[in-house]
Amino acid sequence: MRFSEAWLREWVNPDISTAELADQLSMAGLEVDSVEPAAPAFSGVVVGHVLSCEKHPDADKLSVCRVDVDGDEPLQIVCGARNVAAGQKVPVATVGARLPGDFKIKKSKLRGVLSQGMICSAAELGLAESSDGVMVLAEDAPVGKDFRAWLDLDDACIDVDLTPDRGDCLSVAGIAREVAVLNRAPLRGEVIEPVNPDLTDTFPVTVETPEACPRYVCRVIRGIDPAAQTPLWMVERLRRSGVRAISPVVDVTNYVMLELGQPMHGFDLDRLQGGVTVRMAQDGEALTLLDGSEVTLRDDTLVIADSKGPLALAGIMGGEDSGVSGDTRNVLLEAAFFAPLAIAGKARSYGLHTDSSHRFERGVDPELPVRAMEYATALLLEIAGGQAGPVSETVSEAQLPVRRPVRLRRARIPRILGIELADAEVKDILERLGMQVRGVDEGWEVTPPGSRFDIAIEVDLIEELGRIHGYANIPASLHAAPVTIAAQPEAAFRLDRARDTLVDRDYHEVITYSFISPEMAEQVAPDIAPVRLSNPISADMSVMRASLWPGLLAAARHNLARQQERVRIFESGLTFERIAGEIAQRPRLGGLICGPVVDTQWGQAARKADFFDLKGDLEAVLTQVAPAQDFGFVAAEHPALHPGQTARVLYHGQAIGWIGAVHPQLQQRLDLPATYVFEVSLEELAEGRLPAFAPLSKYPAIRRDFAIVVARETSWDQVHEVARRAAPEIVREIQLFDVYTGENVDSDRKSLALSLILQDSSHTLTEQEVERAGQAVLEALAGELSATLRD
Repeated sequence: MRFSEAWLREWVNPDISTAELADQLSMAGLEVDSVEPAAPAFSGVVVGHVLSCEKHPDADKLSVCRVDVDGDEPLQIVCGARNVAAGQKVPVATVGARLPGDFKIKKSKLRGVLSQGMICSAAELGLAESSDGVMVLAEDAPVGKDFRAWLDLDDACIDVDLTPDRGDCLSVAGIAREVAVLNRAPLRGEVIEPVNPDLTDTFPVTVETPEACPRYVCRVIRGIDPAAQTPLWMVERLRRSGVRAISPVVDVTNYVMLELGQPMHGFDLDRLQGGVTVRMAQDGEALTLLDGSEVTLRDDTLVIADSKGPLALAGIMGGEDSGVSGDTRNVLLEAAFFAPLAIAGKARSYGLHTDSSHRFERGVDPELPVRAMEYATALLLEIAGGQAGPVSETVSEAQLPVRRPVRLRRARIPRILGIELADAEVKDILERLGMQVRGVDEGWEVTPPGSRFDIAIEVDLIEELGRIHGYANIPASLHAAPVTIAAQPEAAFRLDRARDTLVDRDYHEVITYSFISPEMAEQVAPDIAPVRLSNPISADMSVMRASLWPGLLAAARHNLARQQERVRIFESGLTFERIAGEIAQRPRLGGLICGPVVDTQWGQAARKADFFDLKGDLEAVLTQVAPAQDFGFVAAEHPALHPGQTARVLYHGQAIGWIGAVHPQLQQRLDLPATYVFEVSLEELAEGRLPAFAPLSKYPAIRRDFAIVVARETSWDQVHEVARRAAPEIVREIQLFDVYTGENVDSDRKSLALSLILQDSSHTLTEQEVERAGQAVLEALAGELSATLRD
């Protein structure tokens, strides 16, 4: 919310400086983002009156003007603007003036004619980004008056970054209420009197969805002057609030919105047919908006329509065909209360964000539309003339929000804030905030005003007490509390240790959004129904992730596009899926690698990372939970992974995750090189092994090597599992040190070379013990896997 300090001080004017005001607002929870001057520095500019304007004798595009600046005699000024004319009041930079950019005005001759100053445009004074000509002032502008003082340009523009719960402060009136309460200062503001209608004209209104629009107010105004200009004082207030002036009707509705907080809209009455209907859109209806964009409507969107079709997106933006223009003489003004849930997320779903939607999504006072209508009518009649009809109001009292009383217990205040507040101060603060306070046995029953949608429970009231009393007035204290240390099971999986392991292996941790696009969700996890957001940030972030891979893949693309060929990243976080109507959140750990295994160097040949590099990294993480033999990797298929390079990760035979190469189609779609990913569920890893020391044997170890031939599709995990079960206790390790296919081995088989490491803790092994152990392993392999010794 951006506003002019001078405008605010018309409502409430405490005896504090601009810096103190900004600090006060920030400490009250209305964080001030910036305080900027209303205009850049300039001096020597006064209000002038153009007495005459004649063609330059030697230049077709220049004019020679005589300008009265209330001096001894008029100034002769050469001006190149096309719109300058006799009789105008204009800003004049006199000789010696300094304009923005440290531009100094001097006497000069232009094509041989003396020029004693400069008639300024709004852009030259820093009051607009661009201008078509000189700035024409109101007829009552005082000649000779310092222009900066006359327009009160020594003003400040304050930009407040409001949290979503403080929609009541999206107006000058709302900010003024806060400042008045904080300083115990009187609150003034506009006195709004009803406008007596000159006409009996009304326009028929039908509200088909009273639950979405409980109150709709409109008014016919006929005979406005299409040539009328918005007065400079209003243009300036709009500019200082970050809004560009357009035309009287549009400017008045924007002005009322900024001052009171009620969004409004003006329709060209002559373009409307039938009556106004507030209804839900029909699927496929089209509407061209005021910004020129065309949207195709959905049936969950509230619209304002006539007999021809939609006129506006309710609470968001009007349509181009029914909007006011330079020829508009008859206007239908509207103001309404739209339920926040009916508007929330709709603008964003159409790629829009407007001042109106920003306010309606957060909640506008349901009692404000009639008051705003009277104020806007008075302003418009004053600026553009015309005659007004009566206010037409369609209201469904049963659907209007009811502000229910909230019970505030006296004993809860010191427990939450840590200080005692006198009953009188509690009552005074709440009443100054516009709340109705009634004493009860244990404290108070408080009814918040219609604008405070954020007050719903007891702690909301206590927060208000803390804000207004002042956080700086609450002393810091160390409260005594029992200290308990949560038990940490020794055998539990430690995520921080897993992170350290991956970092030690040259990975970088990333944190990505939990929101992804529906397209990515379909590509990565098509078998899981995505959890859709009711109010997404954007269309590309409208579903919750069911896997960590979309974020990792996006991070990899981002880095690869910035010439980072070697990417090794991991992430831990929650994934989301709907199970039996409930949303399940599952903690997971995922990783991704692509590019070279190591950076370019002289000591090691360049090699691209592959499946087994990632598998080794994952095993390093998993072995903190249990020995490697408790885990398995079984070939499987996943829609997002390469059919021939995908494995299920098993723990004690239970599936806990996936590892593999990204599917070639997905890889091509994302423009990635060969990329490998893993993801494991952390819930199944909660219980791990308890480390235990085993005495070291003082007797020598013996190694026996075997080369066996097995079917080509037999995995090392299968061989290792069979050998481990068959091996006696003296076999300490079983290692694979060679794989061979080719000459002297059938094409459907492969040769695996194994090492058995044998050792006993009580004696030196005999040859017979070693032979028996080896024979037991070979017999088991032959029996279960049809393995044979290689010749």
